[in-house]
Amino acid sequence: QTGRTTMKIKRTRFKIAALALLFASHASLAGWQLDNKASVVNFVSIKKSAIAEVHHFNSISGLLSDKGESSIDIDLASVETNIGIRNERMQKMLFETNLFPKAKIKGKYDPNRLRKLRPGESFNLTQESQLTLHGEAQTVSTMVRVVKLNDQRVLISSLKPVILNVGDYKLFQGVEKLKQVAGLPSISSAIPITFSLMYQLEKK
Repeated sequence: QTGRTTMKIKRTRFKIAALALLFASHASLAGWQLDNKASVVNFVSIKKSAIAEVHHFNSISGLLSDKGESSIDIDLASVETNIGIRNERMQKMLFETNLFPKAKIKGKYDPNRLRKLRPGESFNLTQESQLTLHGEAQTVSTMVRVVKLNDQRVLISSLKPVILNVGDYKLFQGVEKLKQVAGLPSISSAIPITFSLMYQLEKK
């Protein structure tokens, strides 16, 4: 009887250990959700060949999946230039948000490298992604720094600005409309973009 009881106890412990291992395995494979409030995507417009102004978007979402896929959606209607009428003009004349409401960025990453990173550690890499904007898709190369702040949060930020050429996304006509309505002699067609993206570990 004592032997049977001991055997049952061992089986019970084995089942508990197996469940704990399975739970830990699922937790380790969790993805990372972008924290909109702690993240920012900035872009710079240059007018009259010398006046630079920094703008951003208020609504962005994204995910680093446990399968190694990265995705970011930028709500173009959330563009913020600190001038209401200019926000509306960019929405309607430049981005044409009624037709193209979002910019989408998709890429790949190494989930194991991110998972093994210890809090306080970081690494740099060049990331190849596909940016779809205004109905056009282009490959974009970005130099980024990945920092694991703690077991729950990861920060990914640009090391160098990404230079977007409006002609690559058929935005030149929109830039011309903005220039005319604002009475400006010039608006640069090269747009520097920087970003700081905070990710939170998903709960499984």
